[in-house]
Amino acid sequence: MSILNRPFLLSPAGKDYLWGGNRLKTEYGKKLRMTPLAETWECSTHPDGLCKAASGIHKGETLRDVLTKHPEYIGTHPDVKEAGELPILVKFIDADKDLSVQVHPGDTYAARYEHGSRGKTEMWYVLDACPDAELIYGFSHDMDPDTVREAIAQGTLSDHLQHVPVMKNDVFYVAAGTVHAIGAGAIIAEIQENSNITYRLYDYDRKDKDGNLRPLHIDRALDVADLKRAGAPVQPMRVLRYEPGVARELLCRCKYFEVHRMLINEETGKGIRYMSDSLSFRVLLCIDGSGSLTYKDGGEVIKVNITKGSCIFIPADSVRIKLHGKLQLLDICG
Repeated sequence: MSILNRPFLLSPAGKDYLWGGNRLKTEYGKKLRMTPLAETWECSTHPDGLCKAASGIHKGETLRDVLTKHPEYIGTHPDVKEAGELPILVKFIDADKDLSVQVHPGDTYAARYEHGSRGKTEMWYVLDACPDAELIYGFSHDMDPDTVREAIAQGTLSDHLQHVPVMKNDVFYVAAGTVHAIGAGAIIAEIQENSNITYRLYDYDRKDKDGNLRPLHIDRALDVADLKRAGAPVQPMRVLRYEPGVARELLCRCKYFEVHRMLINEETGKGIRYMSDSLSFRVLLCIDGSGSLTYKDGGEVIKVNITKGSCIFIPADSVRIKLHGKLQLLDICG
């Protein structure tokens, strides 16, 4: 193990998309000077939104630069394409208004038509939702390209889509090719492939800050969209496994990432032991509560405070870590 394999806080990149709100600032402590604040890219090496180390010896450096200098932090992960790149991207999303109806390509299409990029399969964990919040998840019946084009032109695409109510603590797996949209009133933690490719099918004729209609990408969207009737998304079976001071449950496991929720209630001072293995880095995203992370550096105990909204990068083969306090964390492995 390298003497440098210490955890460190990350500071996010922000996005001011027109559908965003202000709750990531008021409820999740994000101090970014943009309004609205639609997304924060909490753990990202993507060039469209590079996050930075916010603590430790790498403070102020982009995560991509840190990982370029220290590829051992990523581990022996088989899906790393280039120096400094993580295979996943972690976000907070505040949908104050409806997002566009959109679809993402899979890996093969993106590699061929988007300059070698990854596709974009993603998972949503609903952090909060208004009573009438919903999302769009595929079509409610079989469609064909001509019918989709006609519905877009007539403004009736919504009539053909499956609208699903959402509640706090819901989990949704959104495979590439699934036509989807997050509805107004939901705050989401999103774990996805490291990609920023979105094909818009419909955007409610909204205009950007310069007064221009936001572009649609109908041809490419229809190239990759699954036009068959979508099955209703079913919440995964979730089993809390209890140990002294902590409960864990698996939220999602797929070829791209694995996500667990950890509920920590440990205030004795002993802490909950945690560490990564040599195979992969991990990411801890605090979705509620507060506490701290400690580890030993030589004879000194280093303490990192954790609050709601904090994101911590755990290098592969990390030092032994202890988690303290009353916290809910998403434990993410690429």
